[in-house]
Amino acid sequence: MEPEPLLPALTAPTDAPALRFGDRALTYAELADAAGALAARLRAAGAARVAVWATPTLETAVGVVAALLAGVPAVPLNPKSGDAELDHIVRDCQPSAVLVAEGAVLPRRLAGLPRVDVRLDVEAPRAAVRLDTEAPRAAARLDVEAPRPASPGPAGAETPALIVYTSGTTGPPKGVVLPRRALAATLDALADAWGWTGNDVLVHGLPLFHVHGLILGVIGPLRRGGSLRHLGRFDTEGVARELGGGATMLFGVPTMYHRLAEALPAGPELAKALAGARLLVSGSAALPVHDHERIASATGRRVVERYGMTETLMNTSVRADGEPRAGTVGVPLPGVELRLVDEADTELPGDDPEAVGEIQVRGPNLFTEYLNRPEATAAAFAPGGWFRTGDMAVRGTDGYVRIVGRKATDLIKSGGYKIGAGEIENALLELGGVREAAVTGEPDPDLGERVVAWIAPADPNDPPSLDDLAAHVTARLAPHKRPRVVHYVAALPRNDMGKVLKRSLTAG
Repeated sequence: MEPEPLLPALTAPTDAPALRFGDRALTYAELADAAGALAARLRAAGAARVAVWATPTLETAVGVVAALLAGVPAVPLNPKSGDAELDHIVRDCQPSAVLVAEGAVLPRRLAGLPRVDVRLDVEAPRAAVRLDTEAPRAAARLDVEAPRPASPGPAGAETPALIVYTSGTTGPPKGVVLPRRALAATLDALADAWGWTGNDVLVHGLPLFHVHGLILGVIGPLRRGGSLRHLGRFDTEGVARELGGGATMLFGVPTMYHRLAEALPAGPELAKALAGARLLVSGSAALPVHDHERIASATGRRVVERYGMTETLMNTSVRADGEPRAGTVGVPLPGVELRLVDEADTELPGDDPEAVGEIQVRGPNLFTEYLNRPEATAAAFAPGGWFRTGDMAVRGTDGYVRIVGRKATDLIKSGGYKIGAGEIENALLELGGVREAAVTGEPDPDLGERVVAWIAPADPNDPPSLDDLAAHVTARLAPHKRPRVVHYVAALPRNDMGKVLKRSLTAG
């Protein structure tokens, strides 16, 4: 008995819309033709794994879908990666070829790989695909005359689907091997939580080299039989246009929702479009409570947050039919077990909603291994198959989870208390003179660690004082959580997903 296909809508494709990037689009039938042709060539070439130059284009989506149909693991590459990072990834995963949009210029480090140029003729009744492999390794050349398969070959649940590299903030990037089982489990669990169906039209402007933009944002709608409208580059006008033109769901990261919140007072059409959406989802980092409230006040719609990692895909979410709560990431998804533990891996009792512990999870959503790193894989798991996320949280008696920060950078041990940086950051962002805020800890001879605030003021000529910040936090949280040191910065350093790079924060 063959396993259930990962993308069932491609087994009997129709002329329903599947993907649209800007003014270029493919129906399911066109996508099946284009991706099926490329999949046949990947199988004929015996490719072990392929890299994908993951620009926000239709060609990237087709390349990844083709790899899934062929049962060949795809390695999405961040186009903004430097030579050193690309060199590490290429040496580590040794791809058979790199799939790339026709005409795209690849960096020097990828010049030695067989190149597969994908050209899509989206004006034709059916998409044509042309594969050019002019790299010197003739053995990897793909036969462009190979027959198109009637259906994708079988691939097991544990067959690797993607190898996604971590950001490498604590060392060289690690290749996270994600099996087909994990993709299916996460996307089906989200369908349950969000009521996600083939009638939904998703809009987003996320990059395609990570879990959020690629797995949730491209493979997600295709698994449901729905459609994606990708903005190419995020802008508030595009969001208003697409949601106002029939899209039902929006995926974004906090920086995007902040820009939407900023634009709402002068944007009645944007407010109307957001109000008409079925679901607004934020992820990849915590969405500040004040942005939640501004959007809800202007639109009547609450943003849903979810929580996941490259290694686990999605773990929790606020449900579409549940109570939306700003500052929480909801409850565990179907099939996901979640617990909070202390430093000895002992589970915390569930009757203390203020107890801070590390999140550990297990379930079908987990990765298989770190590529070529058995010791790192073993160290990532606690006894019983629990994955150590490194994220610290509290959990209400009703199961709602609130992330308070990363164990390595956001847990501050001060005066005998465990303090999560996240809740202090949210409190600081409620102060009118604060545009951006980050919180870290630094050694203190009396307290062990003291709370340090990094503030990008709304008005650089009139920043809030340390006393202002401390009084504001004390009034909202507790005195021991008040900042005792403040550093002012023009802007916080962030990665492509909008996460603050706290290790890059240095006092000037």
